Amino acid sequence: MTDLAFQSTTDLANAIKSRKVQSIELLEHYIDRVQRYNPKINAIVATDLDNARKRSLAADKALDKGENWGVLHGLPMTIKDSFEVVGMPCTSGSPDLKDYQPTKNAFVVQKLLDEGAVIFGKTNLPLFAMDLQSYNEVYGQTNNPWDHEMVPGGSSGGAAAALAAGLTGLEMGSDIGGSIRNPAHFCGVFGHKPTFGIVPLIGHIPPPPGTYPGEYTTDTDIAVAGPMARSAKDLDLVMNLIAAPKCPQNTAWNIRLSPTREKKLEEFKIGLWLDDKSFPTDINVLDCLQNTVDALTKAGARIEERRPDIDFAQSHAMYTQLLNAATSAALPQEIFDGMLGKAKNLSDEDRGDLALSIKGMTMLHRDWIVLDYVRTMMRETWANFFKEYDILLCPTVSITAFPHDHTEDFFERKLEVNGEVRSYFDTTVAWAGLTGMAYLPSTIAPVGLAKNGLPVGIQIVAPYLEDRTSIHFAGLIEDIAGGFASPTGYE
Repeated sequence: MTDLAFQSTTDLANAIKSRKVQSIELLEHYIDRVQRYNPKINAIVATDLDNARKRSLAADKALDKGENWGVLHGLPMTIKDSFEVVGMPCTSGSPDLKDYQPTKNAFVVQKLLDEGAVIFGKTNLPLFAMDLQSYNEVYGQTNNPWDHEMVPGGSSGGAAAALAAGLTGLEMGSDIGGSIRNPAHFCGVFGHKPTFGIVPLIGHIPPPPGTYPGEYTTDTDIAVAGPMARSAKDLDLVMNLIAAPKCPQNTAWNIRLSPTREKKLEEFKIGLWLDDKSFPTDINVLDCLQNTVDALTKAGARIEERRPDIDFAQSHAMYTQLLNAATSAALPQEIFDGMLGKAKNLSDEDRGDLALSIKGMTMLHRDWIVLDYVRTMMRETWANFFKEYDILLCPTVSITAFPHDHTEDFFERKLEVNGEVRSYFDTTVAWAGLTGMAYLPSTIAPVGLAKNGLPVGIQIVAPYLEDRTSIHFAGLIEDIAGGFASPTGYE
């Protein structure tokens, strides 16, 4: 049964339908593992076991009668605590929401339930999903299963840790600054950041619950929701379920993702961007990525050191401002007023993390329009690159998982890259922001362990709306690099 806990979503769902294992049996197995292993990592922070057991038993009885609920029939799984799930609290890490009980499921949650999933728990995250670590005042700190002294990433850190430790069959994350991709990299699992706008975020916190009580919502710039799993094929399976227009549009529109550009490894034309002077990649990560590139080349891949003609530093400065503009509406008025005061004292030449963040939070709408125009030109540059190349391979994060750091002032935190002390924000989000700001899909595939024994994931970037291309290539890498491997101590 232990091996069963680490199987892919697809294999688990098939095992249930073929009656090799009962849904209730698999659920109890995961519950037992949660009781044994979760105290070490604190990945799963809330549960609804009574209702989960009832649904699992009903799923087994349905199969006895020849009924099929969908592709996830009877699959036990968990959900990041920023998605509303009826029957469990949804805090998004905020003490103000510790008693909040949703009355309606988030869009993606309902889609998974409609296909037969059994949701038995919620996974941890930072306050309002706004950090690259996963800790909060409600549920405390989540640890990386590979090394408890290290972060699992954020904001979907609990999701990645639960998958890596074999505590759940599937997870759903959200991403505005690498919040799916960074935890996947740090914990050694698969994750997919969809093309912006193709997965509705209704029922996700932030924004605060009740902001959009009906079908109409507004997109938060850059933010997406996407699957996390232990195999690339699971990402494709889930994207089939959740890619959809927003509810008011679904009477006239539908989303049908295009097939992968190529199928065989040797058919892909691959660009490579593993390092950059503005945001260098630590040797621990770089060596592991290069080993993967060498293995792909040996297997017949056509890889060239080519990248889109984009100034990374300029792109990151734009991303920082657009990110903060997108999230500033949630700031309390008194904090926003304070930022306005600080903005008046900033020089135009100040390009530091804090300065760019404040400028983004307080910019005029006219200034946002100018930035969005420049972004559009960058997106055209990306599109031109993808006319010649099918995908781009690049780092997910410059470093492997790092030690917990709860320093209150986000901008005082520092990280080390190749012996040099660097910005916490730049180091953790630069490579994620590069592709996220451009609305591109990207998939993270685990490619082994660095010399320090911690997981490394490679970021596979595909053209706009061509999510299947990056997911399919992740599957090719999985075949060559070995894919998911469980951490020791969770047997």
